[in-house]
Amino acid sequence: MSILSQLLKYKKETLFIVLLLMAVMPFYAQSTNTNIKEKDPLEVFLQQPTAQGKFNYFFNTEDKYKVSSVYTWLDSIASPMSVAEIRKDSVSIYKYRTVLSQLYYDVGNYDKGILIAELLYQKNEKLDKDVKTRLLKIMDNLYGSLQLYDKQLEVRRGLKYSGEDVVLYDIYADLGLYRQAMMEYIMSNKEAMESSGDQYEKAKYYNDLGFYLLKDGSIFTAIKNIETAKHSINRYLMDNEKITSDQFDEALFLEGQIESNLGKCRMLQNKYREAIPYLETGVSAARIYDMGRYSQTMVDLWGDLAECYLETGNLRYAKAYLDSIVSKQQIVKSHSVNYNRLRANYHLKDSNPDSASLFFKRYVKLIDSLDYNSKKKQLLSLLVQFDLNNQKETIARQRLNIERNKAEILEREKTIYVSVTALGLCVVCVIGLIVAYIISIKNKRLIENQKMIIENSLVEKDSLLKEIHHRVKNNLQMVSSLLSLQTKNTRSRAAISALEEGKSRVKAMALIHQKLYQNEDLSVIEMQEYIESLSASIQSVYKKEGYHICMHINAKGTELDVDRAIPIGLILNELISNSFKYAFENNKKGNIYINLKREEGIFFEYMDDGIGFPEESVAVTSNSMGMNLVSRLADQLRSKLHIDTGVQGVRFWFYFN
Repeated sequence: MSILSQLLKYKKETLFIVLLLMAVMPFYAQSTNTNIKEKDPLEVFLQQPTAQGKFNYFFNTEDKYKVSSVYTWLDSIASPMSVAEIRKDSVSIYKYRTVLSQLYYDVGNYDKGILIAELLYQKNEKLDKDVKTRLLKIMDNLYGSLQLYDKQLEVRRGLKYSGEDVVLYDIYADLGLYRQAMMEYIMSNKEAMESSGDQYEKAKYYNDLGFYLLKDGSIFTAIKNIETAKHSINRYLMDNEKITSDQFDEALFLEGQIESNLGKCRMLQNKYREAIPYLETGVSAARIYDMGRYSQTMVDLWGDLAECYLETGNLRYAKAYLDSIVSKQQIVKSHSVNYNRLRANYHLKDSNPDSASLFFKRYVKLIDSLDYNSKKKQLLSLLVQFDLNNQKETIARQRLNIERNKAEILEREKTIYVSVTALGLCVVCVIGLIVAYIISIKNKRLIENQKMIIENSLVEKDSLLKEIHHRVKNNLQMVSSLLSLQTKNTRSRAAISALEEGKSRVKAMALIHQKLYQNEDLSVIEMQEYIESLSASIQSVYKKEGYHICMHINAKGTELDVDRAIPIGLILNELISNSFKYAFENNKKGNIYINLKREEGIFFEYMDDGIGFPEESVAVTSNSMGMNLVSRLADQLRSKLHIDTGVQGVRFWFYFN
């Protein structure tokens, strides 16, 4: 009752507060809704009125791709760039091309990105300072990704000359100059370390220093520095209770690097069993930090673990890590060398000398290619010396022949009376040669006639084969037409769906035979053109329903015979149809990626960025008719279908010969 009485006592003040809250609430709700719906950075970028504004916004915005993907940015930049080209506004063109180079770097197309950057940098005198500096930074990243460290070093020096605060020790390390890298690293960071009390920075400094010492061969000094780094990172994690989650993840990743470096030191001391726990810790930290992506650091640690398990006799774990390295699609050359060496060692320990010999030959070949620049001059000198020796031997043989001819002439002069007999024999030989020549002419004419008959037969055979493929195509189209008629006379949705699926499969096979009789070479099919035609045929069906799907097809230069082309066509027909029906059923927009290229065999990959498979439905989906058909077609190609659901959308892939 006391609270109620107080409210009645101050009813005017209470009424004023209530009215004030009611007035403020709509503005608070409006601001809350505005914060919930974030604006797309791409829209803000396109709304900038000038090229300089777009340039500054793009490079000053950190989370640019949180709404629109890099591919969408690539498509959108074309419009303002074309306007600048029409106006012949060179200053704006330079800025847009700098942005375009960065976009190609972000999307992973390093070759195209560096091509644009290099062509633009040739106009060095026409570029303003902002564009030139930004372009050098992009080229630095691109050359680093392409492992062109000598060119990256030139770019870094250009940045340093322009006043940018850059370092060179990481490039020295990439070039294998670890002693120079260590000295440069100490000079760049010693003053900061002496004045800083940050345990994280101290741990990073001593870990990097220990890594350079390790690579330079100073194992015991390296261990001392790495243990100092381990002590510092432990203190950082224990003393800093208010660090953010990102800082905590960075610290855990650094701790994993320190542990893996200690493992590498134990390996160099031949203490392989002690090294394994350290390396496993490094792998776990890298996997968490990379969010499921396989980095080159991960590949390096897998190789070290495989070597440790080989040395300790655990072949099963060694094989598992080597297989993990194979699953990484882009391996740098140095890792590939180590992988082939470890594979050869594994097969040797597994009593498989043939496979060991194969991988050892690859290892030697890669070693030779890595050492090519250092051995080029030596090889050239050996070749020159070899040519000189051959010339000396040729001159010696010529002198010997001259002396021999002189002796023969003297002998003939002594035996001049035998010349008549020799002349008679020569006449007989000439007659024999004439007869042989006449016979050879007859045989040649006979061969030419037979060749003409064979060529005519081949032409006739090609015509017959083309006619057969044409008729097969027509028959399959007739079957497709019959299925269409049956579809019109059927009311059951399940039956109509089954007939439409059968019709699309028949069309996929008919397209194979159409490409065969249209090709000059009837034995193989150019898969890029075939896949484009097949995907266009399927897209035409679903465009009526409002689907707008971008097809990305990479199969140039890949040719398959009909026995392998038909299963690939049927597999693609099923997967593309499933993507349209299920993956993009709600959004009706997206991308489909198809890769078919020759590596060690032929690699097939199909991806879409749709809704993907829920984890609980993968087993059910794999039992469907379409997926069973895809799996059986992969078995027909003597391969095994793999399905990845961890990525955005879904990914199907397999290798076949």
